[in-house]
Amino acid sequence: ERTMKEIIEPTVRGMAESGYPFTGVVFAGLMITEKGPELIEYNVRFGDPECQVLMMRLESDLLPLLYAAATGTLEGMKAEWRDEAALTVVMASRGYPGAYEKDTPIAALPDASAATKVFHAGTAMKGGGLVAAGGRVLNVTATGKTVGEAKDAAYAAVRDVSWENGFYRNDIGWRAVARETA
Repeated sequence: ERTMKEIIEPTVRGMAESGYPFTGVVFAGLMITEKGPELIEYNVRFGDPECQVLMMRLESDLLPLLYAAATGTLEGMKAEWRDEAALTVVMASRGYPGAYEKDTPIAALPDASAATKVFHAGTAMKGGGLVAAGGRVLNVTATGKTVGEAKDAAYAAVRDVSWENGFYRNDIGWRAVARETA
């Protein structure tokens, strides 16, 4: 709520008042500090991996929404959202964000389902097999009735990834889970 009131709405209002109204996707890179949300950057694109949790929850067809935004016919359009929570765990190459080995084999991925998906961010096919071709490589995303359920499902899927050179953080979502249980 503070982010919308203190950062996003003043930006959009200021652009319109300056004669540069904006229609489209804006991704605000934020840091949550002791003072509250602070803007790092704006991007005119979906954020990655932030977009994946949104797409897992979007019930509406995205294409008509994007087309309406592009053609100025967004008024009256409505995005429908699933009530579920979603959480993404990023799997990176060991050494990232510093130096890391490329082309390490990824032997197996979990099966995708309606509630769990693996998004490829830095993979390639080489020699007939899947390899890690970047620093941030896979985004394992899951949904659940609560953030805790989504977290448990995402980490269960992460454990099904067979990739010796991969690593991930174990603390994703802990604040949101704590809020649910408070």
